[in-house]
Amino acid sequence: MKTIKVIGAGLAGCEAAWQLANMGIKVELIDMKPIKMTPAHHSDNFAELVCSNSLKAARIDSAAGLLKEEMRRFGSVCLDAADKCTVAAGGALAVDRDIFSRLITEKIKNHPNIEVKSEIVKTIPFGTPVIIATGPLTDTDLADDIKKTCRSENLSFFDAAAPIVTAESVDMSKAFFASRYGKGTDDYINCPFNKDEYELFHTELVNAKTAPLKDFDTDFSVYEGCMPIEVLAKRGKDSIRFGPLKPVGLTDPGTGHRPWAAVQLRRENKDGSLYNLVGFQTNLKFPEQKRVFSLIPGLQNAEFVRYGVMHRNTFINSPKVLNKNLSLKIDENIFFAGQITGVEGYMESAASGIIAGINAAALLNNTAPLCLPEFTMTGALLGYITDESVKNFQPLGANFGILPPLDIKIKDKRERYAALSQRSLDWFCDKKF
Repeated sequence: MKTIKVIGAGLAGCEAAWQLANMGIKVELIDMKPIKMTPAHHSDNFAELVCSNSLKAARIDSAAGLLKEEMRRFGSVCLDAADKCTVAAGGALAVDRDIFSRLITEKIKNHPNIEVKSEIVKTIPFGTPVIIATGPLTDTDLADDIKKTCRSENLSFFDAAAPIVTAESVDMSKAFFASRYGKGTDDYINCPFNKDEYELFHTELVNAKTAPLKDFDTDFSVYEGCMPIEVLAKRGKDSIRFGPLKPVGLTDPGTGHRPWAAVQLRRENKDGSLYNLVGFQTNLKFPEQKRVFSLIPGLQNAEFVRYGVMHRNTFINSPKVLNKNLSLKIDENIFFAGQITGVEGYMESAASGIIAGINAAALLNNTAPLCLPEFTMTGALLGYITDESVKNFQPLGANFGILPPLDIKIKDKRERYAALSQRSLDWFCDKKF
C-alpha cells in the first residue's frame, strides 16, 4: 500500500491524515508528543485547542462560517468532532476542548490506514511524499532544516504584523492616494492628521491596553527593527510623527498643504482589496486596536480583517516557496499545511490540511491537483498565501475581503456576504470529494 508521512498531529495534520486514509493511502502520522511537549500544550491528545474554545462564527453568511461549511463538504474530521461536543456560545461554534481533542484522537488512532508514531523529527524526510504540519512552535532542529531548505529569509520565527483593513471600508473623502514626492504609481492610501487629530490619537495610543504575553512570546529582542507602535509612541509626542507617521513628501489634496502627520496604507494583495497599516506592528488588545486605530482619519468605519500581532509563530514565506497545491517549489514531494503556511486560525489551519492531504494523494496517484476557485473561502485563502504578488507577507485568516467581488453590486453588507457565501456553496453543491 502507498504511504505518506504527515508530521504534526495538530488540526492540520489530523485533517491531512484523515483525507489520505479515507482515500486508501497508508499514513504515518508522526508527532513529538508525549516525548516532548511545547509550552502551549497540556495533554497527549491530538488537535489541542490552546487559546480558545471558540471556532468563530457559525452562520454561513460569515467568513468563518462559510469556511467551516466548505470543510464539511470534504468530510472534515475536526468539524465532525466539533459538532458532537458543542457548548452554548451565541452565534459562535464553541466546543468542550478536552472532548474535542479526545474525539479526534480516537478517530485518528482507530483508522486502519493510519499508523501513529511518537518521534521527534529533526530533518525533512526528502525522497518520499510528506506533509509538514508542525505549527507555530515547530521544534528547533526541524525549524532549522526548514530554514535551510527554504532559505533563511523565507522563514519567520515571530509574527510581528500590522493590522489589515478592506479597501472598500476606507473613507476616501478623508484619505487620498499618493506616493511620497510623487514617486511610484500611487500604491499607498494616505490618512492625513491635523494637529488636534494627531494629539488625540497619540494620547489614546499610549494609554491603550496591551495584550498579555505567554512565556514563549516574551523575547522582545526579536522585535528589533519592528517596534510596537505603542512602544515607539511612548518615547515622546512626536516620536511616531517623525517615524512611521512622517508626512514628508505628501500633500493633502483637501487642504493643499502637508499634513501634520499621516498613516500610510500599503496594498496587501494583487486585487487591491486589502491594505495594511504601514509601521503599525502592535501588541494592543484587539478591541483597543479597533477603538484607537478608528481615530485615524479615513478609518472611522474601517473593517479590520486582521489585527496586529506580536507573538511566537513559525511560518514560511508561502508566496515565495509554495506551489498552488501547497507543495514546495524546489521539491514537489514536500507539502506544508497549517499555521506554518501563514494561514491564521484553527479552522483555517484545518482547511489547509484537508487540501494538502488531497493534493499529496493526487501526487502519489499521478492525478490532477485540487485547486479550488478563488470565489470559495478555502480557495481564496490558499490563493492568498500562494500569491506571488504579495509583498511583506503577513499571515491571514478567512475574511470576505479576499474573495473576488460579485457581478452585481449589493450595498447592504449582510446581504452581500450572504450572496458571496451562496456563490461558493453553489459551486460545491454538485461536487463529490
